[in-house]
Amino acid sequence: MGLPDNCAVKLQNKFAKGGKNLITDVPGVKVGQVTLEDGEKDIHTGVTAIFPHSGNLFREKVMAGAAVINGFGKSTGLVQIEEMGTLEAPILMTNTLSVGTALNASVKYMLRDNEDIGISTSTVNCVVTECNDGTLNDIRGLHVKEEHVFTALACAGKDFEEGAVGSGTGMRCLGVKGGIGSASRILSFDNRDYTIGCLLMSNFGAAGNLKIEGKSIATRRTDDELKDKGSVVIVLGTDLPLNERQLKRTAKRAVAGLVRVGSYLGNGSGDIAIAFSNGNLVPHYSQTEILPMKMLHDDTLDRVFEATAEVVEEAVISSLYHAKTVEGIRGKVVRSLKEFL
Repeated sequence: MGLPDNCAVKLQNKFAKGGKNLITDVPGVKVGQVTLEDGEKDIHTGVTAIFPHSGNLFREKVMAGAAVINGFGKSTGLVQIEEMGTLEAPILMTNTLSVGTALNASVKYMLRDNEDIGISTSTVNCVVTECNDGTLNDIRGLHVKEEHVFTALACAGKDFEEGAVGSGTGMRCLGVKGGIGSASRILSFDNRDYTIGCLLMSNFGAAGNLKIEGKSIATRRTDDELKDKGSVVIVLGTDLPLNERQLKRTAKRAVAGLVRVGSYLGNGSGDIAIAFSNGNLVPHYSQTEILPMKMLHDDTLDRVFEATAEVVEEAVISSLYHAKTVEGIRGKVVRSLKEFL
């Protein structure tokens, strides 16, 4: 989906968009979501799940890298990605105080399909990421339950909604309603097309700082908090054969897309990027001691870095464009970007 061609927001793209303009344009990638809202306007939260490929992730891991751009966050699983350079479970997004619940559910999900975990082989590294939706959501109510995580994992597919849905239901960004956003780009190497996609949860930035194509958008209101605080979780996926070092470098370039839309990575912001490639699968069990792996030549990485900036920029704006106005807990109203365009 990304930004539709007929919307009021126009971005100049150097690279062609994928068919759906979503992270699921990357072959094998799936996304599932559960949105939690109530009629009393207190609950606005949820879960978003991202599968890097359609097989058994524990037995066939993907290479991955992570970048902690600003570390005011409570994500789990990043330490092992940093050390081992692989991802072996779906990536989950939820609100800050539901990380523990989501982690328990993810562990149970992985144990269900892998009877060897913790018995004849190692334990599993489950990755859960978060942003604080307490401005709109009754975050202390701990409304995300394990069954919601299981549902998000079970319903994962190629199509998914953007905006105030899933884990992005209660998020706000740059003075307007934030949420889930996605985009994709096509890159060609050695006469073959590859895809790089982004899915992010936008919950960052100071009101009044939003920029689109370098132009400031007047969204500030008199009662707005002017500090750049909150968080953004960025997931980048590709079928390009990038190794873990190259993926970490790619994750770092997510910051270029954030800066384009008006972030300055404030003191109170948790800005996390995770990049994975299913172009190389790493077997948990191997019949050989040496594994055959491909990698992109470093001299050609500039195109990957530039496309990363594009998909992150569009994914942020798409999250705002698709998000509806939400009235949340304590009467707080955060308005859609569409009301300001």
